[in-house]
Amino acid sequence: MAGFPIEPASRIKTLPPYLFAAIDEMKQKAIAKGVDIINLGIGDPDLPTPAPIVERMREEVGNARHHQYPSYEGMLAFRRAVADWYKWRFGVVLDPDAEVLTLIGSKEGIGHVPLAFVDPGDVVLVPSPGYPVYPVGTSFAGGTSYFMPITKANDYLPDLAAVPKDVARKAKLMFLNYPNNPTSATAGKDFFKRVVDFAQEHRIIVCHDAAYSEIYYDGRKPPSFLEIEGAKEVGVEFHSLSKTFNMTGWRIGFAVGNRQVLAGLGKVKSNLDSGVFQAVQGAGIAALESKDVLAADIRSMYQERRDVLLPGLKRIGLEVEPLRAAFYVWITVPKPFTSASFTAHILEKAGIVTTPGNGFGQAGEGYIRMTVCTKKERLAETVARLEKAGLTP
Repeated sequence: MAGFPIEPASRIKTLPPYLFAAIDEMKQKAIAKGVDIINLGIGDPDLPTPAPIVERMREEVGNARHHQYPSYEGMLAFRRAVADWYKWRFGVVLDPDAEVLTLIGSKEGIGHVPLAFVDPGDVVLVPSPGYPVYPVGTSFAGGTSYFMPITKANDYLPDLAAVPKDVARKAKLMFLNYPNNPTSATAGKDFFKRVVDFAQEHRIIVCHDAAYSEIYYDGRKPPSFLEIEGAKEVGVEFHSLSKTFNMTGWRIGFAVGNRQVLAGLGKVKSNLDSGVFQAVQGAGIAALESKDVLAADIRSMYQERRDVLLPGLKRIGLEVEPLRAAFYVWITVPKPFTSASFTAHILEKAGIVTTPGNGFGQAGEGYIRMTVCTKKERLAETVARLEKAGLTP
């Protein structure tokens, strides 16, 4: 029997290839050629989840009560642990019943929140360069992304005053992300205060992605957006256990803040997913209750790696942004390369996988991103390989 053409929806046909899937394809081709790859392309912690969290998971899996459908909003015990952690870490008071929502990783919530608030034709303010899920989630909801450039000249903060008035009037959401992926920039309370004022003036929901708040260096703790007076009235903050506790594969995160925004997101989720396995939430409680005991060791390890990679890159002539938080190294591409051609050059000549900056948006052209998610010995080898390969075509 003859088949028929299967046509994907227009939203799929216009979707660019997911950035990290394309990078993985490049990596696999190089491996097939026998290249010893150093993969600095994807921000996936290379060390296992801390043992106390794993042990708690073993205990929770044996609890038969966890083997049925979980609650859509997450176990109250987990949401209370989130509220307690926010009070300890940021001094922010949250109602676990209405101001905390459990997510299947923060990516899921970020991708779904436009479905709750964006109608076709609405505008969403999106940083460029930025996490690709922000514009993709907007597109799935039928919205239009207005890209706010974040540039070195403005400390990688969007210039809110440069957003045209007619765009601001149409905007429903604004995505922000500090500490920032891909630039590793941080934002202070003064900037967040300007964001709150801007959102109040234009009635825009702020969605702040704070997934990297616990990966910081030299004791400089990044603030929460919700520490600012009035922030809870205009927005929410997305968080994840993935980076803080090496739990990327566990898929657990949360959103906190404005109860109306969380109710809208929760309504989308209750129709599309069945929540997080409760045993994982139990392990998440153990992670959050550890406060800083487990996270501090992870931070210390990243700082050692940073202090190997950054001086080495600078020594061989690359211009590198300071790494104050997150685990991304934002590097200016030497002339005459483009982001894509320099990525290809160092993969071919040195066996090093990186991420081209333009994959994060047009404003990322002229940069590449590396991570420090590999052993410091391999980072030292990265510098040696780059020096040998050269920074010219």
